[in-house]
Amino acid sequence: MKIAVVGVGAMGSVYAGLLADAGNEVWAIDIREDHLNAIREQGLRIEGASGDRIVKQLNVSTRAADVGSCDLVIIATKASGIESAARCIPPLLHNDTLILTIQNGLGAAERICQYLPPDNILLGVAGGFGASLKAPGHVHHNGMELIRVGEMKGGLTSRVERVVDVWETAGFTVKGYEDIHQLIWEKFVCNVTFSAPCTVFGCTVEEVMGDLHAWKIARGCGLEAYAVSQTKGIAMSFDDPEKYITAFGQKLPKARPSMLLDHLERRRSEIDAINGMVPVVANEVGLRAPYNEVMTAIVKSREAMF
Repeated sequence: MKIAVVGVGAMGSVYAGLLADAGNEVWAIDIREDHLNAIREQGLRIEGASGDRIVKQLNVSTRAADVGSCDLVIIATKASGIESAARCIPPLLHNDTLILTIQNGLGAAERICQYLPPDNILLGVAGGFGASLKAPGHVHHNGMELIRVGEMKGGLTSRVERVVDVWETAGFTVKGYEDIHQLIWEKFVCNVTFSAPCTVFGCTVEEVMGDLHAWKIARGCGLEAYAVSQTKGIAMSFDDPEKYITAFGQKLPKARPSMLLDHLERRRSEIDAINGMVPVVANEVGLRAPYNEVMTAIVKSREAMF
């Protein structure tokens, strides 16, 4: 299969490298020339949860127009890069090209559909999956639990199964789901619980959970997101959100959310798609989300100084 990965930061590099190592024709598309040049000259080194390897057979380009049409396009940018990615990928598409977008937070699919027809868009959710760029051409794979894939419009289709098979052959644990929006919201509730609070307090997950005052705020962020999901009629696999987010946090006690890592490097985060999205969707259904409003304001105030 000919595959383009648009956005080869840490996560996108792991996707591209393992898919290429499995024998697919993979193109890594990004604007970071130092990273692409290192891959072109030395190959992409991937170490960690998926083993230690150097992938030589990975094509790179800063321009989608140089790649030609593909069978699968994976958008692996941060949420803030969705619009620019969607604008650049038309040269990669033919009538049957599938577009799989994998981002944190909410709203990715809706933003993509402003630029591309929705019929061929699949949504992905990466759970227990982390990575970090060690240097240009070198990525560390921190975790590899499960990637969930589904149709934006719902239903478990043959093309979802085809994409799942391609990823499984590359060594990923992948599953197709009939209702991917449920999975997106379940992850979203956990993300908003820990992302901004861990960032604001400069803490790991277990440190936030162990502090009475910080945990009250973090729990409040998650419960606001859950309340919105129920008002919107999103089906969830649980009915006790506090128990659910507590169990999630206990699985990752030493974790530092990517938002916190961004701030430690003085980079702007995905706050608008995570905690910042809760007040937006809450307003749409006549609710308020004061915990998330305050956490978002603090994060954005700090980012204004980066």
